Amino acid sequence: MLDLEAYKTTFLSYMEARLPEKEPRNLYEPIEYILRLGGKRLRPVLVLMSADIFGGGREKAMDAALAIEIFHNFSLVHDDIMDDAPLRRGRQTVHEKWNVNTGILSGDAMLINAYQLFENYPAEHFKPLAKLFTKTAIEVCEGQQYDVDFEERDDVTIEEYLKMIEYKTAVLVGAALKMGAIVSNASDDVQDKIYEFGRLLGVAFQIQDDYLDTFGDQAVFGKQIGGDIIENKKTYLYLKALELSDDSSADQLKHLYTIAPEDPSSKIETAKQIFEDSGAKQATTERIQTFTEEAFRHLEHMEVSEQGKRYLKEFGTNLMNRKM
Repeated sequence: MLDLEAYKTTFLSYMEARLPEKEPRNLYEPIEYILRLGGKRLRPVLVLMSADIFGGGREKAMDAALAIEIFHNFSLVHDDIMDDAPLRRGRQTVHEKWNVNTGILSGDAMLINAYQLFENYPAEHFKPLAKLFTKTAIEVCEGQQYDVDFEERDDVTIEEYLKMIEYKTAVLVGAALKMGAIVSNASDDVQDKIYEFGRLLGVAFQIQDDYLDTFGDQAVFGKQIGGDIIENKKTYLYLKALELSDDSSADQLKHLYTIAPEDPSSKIETAKQIFEDSGAKQATTERIQTFTEEAFRHLEHMEVSEQGKRYLKEFGTNLMNRKM
């Protein structure tokens, strides 16, 4: 049985030991704050799990895992500034607790710290790790820009949306798994296959996240259902509904995404009904399944132990069966 909590506990102990108090405090305290805010720690866990599966051992992967987690949180700090978000995981965002300038500077320092961690690896690992990290980091930035651009556009296509979530979310999942393979000296073919497994699963994960935001169980989801509808986010559900709806329903949905009523309950229910009636709800679940099955196909001919394959399939299945 794959014990993700054990990986998470091991990683958090390692991270805590490497967060000594440094000066100036107004630069480093925000970094310590955001890294201790919690979260699933999915990405660093994937690095450690991959290293174990491919025989390198999680100990060799700790710095790569920490680099991934620091980079992910750096992106959250800057995303929160761009969105003017007051809360992150139920607590004040960095720029709200300190100020925007501190948030920008601390985020910059986090990005540099992430790169520094790769210096702890020998040359044969440093180069591919740094190369992968650089590629992934720029793609995440590109994905964020696509997301910002889409807010001002009414002609976003489904393929453009899929590219955006691939860059903004999925490539980091693929990179995490590939880093574990790199430090384990896995073959190039194995590295490519595990990356594709993670990338495709990451796309499915994000589409499912959008789906659960609208059709999840609020008691399980932990936040108001319909948040994306309230914020007029052009998700896969929305774009697929426009594609499948008749002109009248499409126009109604477009109108709903231009208004911000004080009580959004009617807006949410109307949009959900259009999603169902158009077939977009069903089409979305089918697309999630398609991406998941395609991810699993990359495991079929991968040079890895049967136990390793079983762990990866178990992880993917559990991830896609989640209700929150």
